[in-house]
Amino acid sequence: MIAIIKYKAGNTASVANALDRLGAHYFFAETPEELESAKGVIFPGVGHAGAAMESLKEKGMDQWIKNTKKPVLGICVGMQLLFESSTEGDTAGLGIIPGSLKKFDETKAKVPHMGWNKLKAPKKEHGILKNLISKNYLYFVHSYYAPVGDHTLAMCNYINDFSAIVCKDNFIGVQFHPEKSGSVGSMILQNFLDLVYSPEKVKM
Repeated sequence: MIAIIKYKAGNTASVANALDRLGAHYFFAETPEELESAKGVIFPGVGHAGAAMESLKEKGMDQWIKNTKKPVLGICVGMQLLFESSTEGDTAGLGIIPGSLKKFDETKAKVPHMGWNKLKAPKKEHGILKNLISKNYLYFVHSYYAPVGDHTLAMCNYINDFSAIVCKDNFIGVQFHPEKSGSVGSMILQNFLDLVYSPEKVKM
């Protein structure tokens, strides 16, 4: 089954509803021991990166995430914490993906970046991108953005280019909210489920 990490900064209800619509089996996990029994893990997050990181540490889940070989999907702040750091509260992240998040320039446009936006053409091939095209719109809500780098799978632009989908080894991150992105978001969640249950078919 899929474990949804349940902690103070996790937007678990909407993620669970999205999995319900896909007919996926899942459970909420609050300890490393519970996570260990999962086939794959969804790591949601909303709010302040520092508070989210502290909540993970309180539950002892930060070290488990860093060391797991299971497929992990980070959503929004869950994706951001996969990086080394964020300028939001000078937060140290999990350090899985190189780079530091920065805040959008408020002198150039309204911050946070909120609403529907489309991806640029994918930079690489990956199972999470199956059937995803650059015309597809996804729902974003964030003030801080991940840089474009070697682990970027797809970009988006708001004020400047930023990473919308990233991947390193068994870790995938999406800056948008697939659970709030209609049929396109459901497709991406289904792609993740396919990765979890058919890993031999997918480049990780």
